[in-house]
Amino acid sequence: MILKAVSETHSVLTPFTQKCRTLNHLKELHCQLLKLYLPETPSAIGPLLSYAVNSRIPSFFSYSHVVFQNLGYQSTFMYNTMIRGYMQSDLPIPAIICYKDMLRDKLIVNNYTFPPLIKACSMVLNEFGQLGFSVHAHSLKLGLQHDRYIVAALIEFYSLNLEMDRARMLFDEIPDRDVVLFTTMIDGYGKVGEVGKARLLFEEMPERNVISWSAMMAAYSRASDFKKVLCLYQRMEEDGLKPNESVLVSVLTACAHLGALAQGFWIHSLAKHYNYESNPILGTALVDMYSKCGRMELASSVFEAMTYKDTGVWNAIISGFAMNGDAMKSLQLFDRMLASGYQPNETTFVAVLSACTHANMVDKGLSLFGRMDIIYGVEPRSEHRACVVDLLARSGKLEDAEKFIEESVGGIEKGDANVWGALLGACRVYGNLKIGDRIWRKLSNMKVADYGTYVLAYNMYKEAGREMEAKSVRKLIEEMGIKKQPGCSVIEVNGVVKEFLASDLLHPNSRQVRNLLESLPNDMHLID
Repeated sequence: MILKAVSETHSVLTPFTQKCRTLNHLKELHCQLLKLYLPETPSAIGPLLSYAVNSRIPSFFSYSHVVFQNLGYQSTFMYNTMIRGYMQSDLPIPAIICYKDMLRDKLIVNNYTFPPLIKACSMVLNEFGQLGFSVHAHSLKLGLQHDRYIVAALIEFYSLNLEMDRARMLFDEIPDRDVVLFTTMIDGYGKVGEVGKARLLFEEMPERNVISWSAMMAAYSRASDFKKVLCLYQRMEEDGLKPNESVLVSVLTACAHLGALAQGFWIHSLAKHYNYESNPILGTALVDMYSKCGRMELASSVFEAMTYKDTGVWNAIISGFAMNGDAMKSLQLFDRMLASGYQPNETTFVAVLSACTHANMVDKGLSLFGRMDIIYGVEPRSEHRACVVDLLARSGKLEDAEKFIEESVGGIEKGDANVWGALLGACRVYGNLKIGDRIWRKLSNMKVADYGTYVLAYNMYKEAGREMEAKSVRKLIEEMGIKKQPGCSVIEVNGVVKEFLASDLLHPNSRQVRNLLESLPNDMHLID
């Protein structure tokens, strides 16, 4: 009788759902059910809840939440529907409460309960870390250890908990692994920085979809191996797969870091072709790419064409003008951002403080720093304090910079390489050995292992004619075994990015390059 009533409910709902576009329409559906079925068959409300959740219309789900809360009868299907709905609305706590209510009411929990529930546990991992383990144990007790959807959710949970060994054990126990499981594992390895293991799995996959390619590219992007991102994308194109927005964002990020403008143009044309330009994340990546390639007119064009501008894209354009030396434009955009009603965040203030530093706008920078917390509710972090130290130091206010470090940073011991470098570099430029020597002695006592800081101290003493102190710094570098990261240059030729490292003998053309460089003095002599 119940199954018949539920089946009839579906047939009643179908003609109404085809026209159901407003909350009033949904209420009319509810009224029809109240009159026809609910008095005798309470479970007939389930299809209405399912429709409201699947519609993904916020007002529909809010209404279904109220209906569910006031029901005298709640089935497993209804609970599962609401758990899924809460997760679609990014409400993990109510989803978990639903699960606990199911257990309290002694209802049967099934394989449809666990995937959204485990995702809810992943979202509250920091607050309720043990909950996910309990849910996993419950699924094992019910014999659901080989359900691929549950395992995929658990792999994601354990990867977020940085327990990839457990995730791999679950993966290996599934005899028939599909593309979803492979992709989830690849994404998990990527998030914990184990890119090599991710790539091995990627190559093992019997088939790949665009999400698999996207996960592998994102893994390389997180590891800053941007050349591999471009190589993978080229392979994906050769396989004839249509890229999604996530793939294009990863490729644009790689182009930005490598200065691969020609490839960036190509990706932009693809975004237009596939109508992805309205995606704010993709738009932000385009603005960032053009900015880092020095093409601010194109970055500005993309920015102005965007119909929806979130804080991320405002930050990208403000940072772009700041890094390209147009501080006034950067600050004008900041004022425009505020006038448009957008709330600045930590990244925004790093950008505008950097702009003030490069334009030597000390008063403006200090004013912005002072208003961060009081006016905009953004608590200053170490990078903002480093910007202020740099701002004061570059303008020659070395004593003010040292005082700021003591009062705001908590002393030189609480600073980082950015703070030390800003102050020592300024001491070198302005020849202020008194402050420079004081700062260096504190740093050497701390045994700071930052090569750049030692080089700044060495150059400061060397240029001031303090040979003994300079030799002492060089001796410390040798004793501590600190090595400089090799210099790197990138060049794009015919759309192909080539990277060169200083003293790199592994490059296939290193011998030809060295021979050419060695021949240049002779050729130049002939020209004279």
